[in-house]
Amino acid sequence: MHASWNAIVKVGMDRAMVLALIALAHTVVGAAMIAVAGIPDPASWPFILASTLLHYGYYVCLHHAYRLGDLSQVYPLARGVAPLLVALGAWAFADEALSAGGWAAIGLASVGISAIALSRRGGMWDHPPTLFFTLATGVIIAAYSVVDGIGVRASGSPFAYMGWLFVWEFPVTLVVMLRRGRALRAVALSNVAKGLAGGLLSVVAYSLVIYAATLAPLAAISAVRESSVIIAALIGTLLLGESHWRQRCGAALLVAAGIAFLATMK
Repeated sequence: MHASWNAIVKVGMDRAMVLALIALAHTVVGAAMIAVAGIPDPASWPFILASTLLHYGYYVCLHHAYRLGDLSQVYPLARGVAPLLVALGAWAFADEALSAGGWAAIGLASVGISAIALSRRGGMWDHPPTLFFTLATGVIIAAYSVVDGIGVRASGSPFAYMGWLFVWEFPVTLVVMLRRGRALRAVALSNVAKGLAGGLLSVVAYSLVIYAATLAPLAAISAVRESSVIIAALIGTLLLGESHWRQRCGAALLVAAGIAFLATMK
């Protein structure tokens, strides 16, 4: 689901509008969750605020990263730096320790993920702006993953936490629509449908991740969820016609190996 909604953003003619529609879908689903689950424990509100601000930065960086780079490069690197950073953040702030084997598995997955984007052939080394926005996206992903993992555990109600987190994405939609003004009338219904579909995929995907944080260590969740880079590499190279598919799909096998190794850890 996560790789698919990122592909929708990448191929969208107006990426800012697609992201605005994704945020709108988050807002609607969040409001429904609030209606059912109510208000989370006050201890979780600082985390909701911090995650909301981080998500605003995430939308900005993701927009620019896909404006400049390929899906099969941007997505893997942005996701690839996250597992190690999440593992460090969970160790520092959530008192979660990994075994040596767990660190090795996460490291293997991260190397494979990053190799997809940083290969010398067709890599980002000659495109500093693309590299900057992609790495910034990855750092923000790691930050909000740790924040939400701790926050949802303090909330007393995962669905209430998700609802209030998602509903505060409405300003993203509002800012884009105000900037577009009368040009909104020219937005094709097909693009609206794609944006809302991407939003539903996005909100379900991240809801599963947040709920998983109540069941398992944050580092392991972050590493396993990045199996989506394999799907993104295949979508980018085989469906979108992006180049260097052998190198990128080959590196994705390292990701699969690291995830499989992690899954066997007790």
